[in-house]
Amino acid sequence: MGYERRFTKAMKYTIAEDARPQVNLLMFATVVSFALWIVSWFIPLTGYLVYPLQLFATFIHEGGHVLATIFTGNSVQSLTVSPDTSGAVWSQSTGWLSQLFISSAGYIGTTAFGAALLTWIRYGYSSRYALYASAWLVGVFTLFFGVLAPFWNLLATVTFGSVLFTVFSGAVLTIGLAAIARYANLKWANFALAFLAVQCLLNAIFSLFELFFISAFSNMHSDAANMAAATSIPAIVWVFIWMGISIIMISIGLRVYAVGKKSSVNDSVFED
Repeated sequence: MGYERRFTKAMKYTIAEDARPQVNLLMFATVVSFALWIVSWFIPLTGYLVYPLQLFATFIHEGGHVLATIFTGNSVQSLTVSPDTSGAVWSQSTGWLSQLFISSAGYIGTTAFGAALLTWIRYGYSSRYALYASAWLVGVFTLFFGVLAPFWNLLATVTFGSVLFTVFSGAVLTIGLAAIARYANLKWANFALAFLAVQCLLNAIFSLFELFFISAFSNMHSDAANMAAATSIPAIVWVFIWMGISIIMISIGLRVYAVGKKSSVNDSVFED
């Protein structure tokens, strides 16, 4: 009886038969991502192959701060993305609760976006629509918070050069994602979306590890430092909290991806 219960429990975690094409796609995208990452250690120029995706993840991270700021009834003064793939959102917030949502929304938002893409792929929805939506999202962040908000605030929190790079990178990403959605065949559109999901999730995890070292060994400005100032809870504690939430979200996303019942009538994400 005990053996049967253990066997039944184990069966719940096996990969569903109709999920295998999506799992193969995700594994391939992950292997390519890690291969590029490892190769970039020895051939630095290869890092530029994933540079646009790192900028995309930065837009999603900073966009999370923007959305949290708006949803808590506060105002955004600017959003900028830098050539080193870092980013910043200047906002006005009131109270520690608002600060909690705003500061947490960057890392958690990036993880949530990547997990949402996994779910989208798993249930067989159009990769083209998701790519168009991603392009639209970057375009909106760029136009309203990378251009209009800074100039409305008379460039009080940013430089003209930082606005220029934000506009340039946002425009390139918007056009590039829309072009892939429009012109790539379905196989490559599916792979591009899976690759985008993997990059968002890897970026969120690696960024949190980087934040851990920043919080543990320096006094640099960061989201965790903002939370420490607002709550008197050490920055490194917030890093572990965000890591835990991200791991849970990724675990749920992967479980849905591999085990959840597919609603689409298509049998493979590789069909044209």
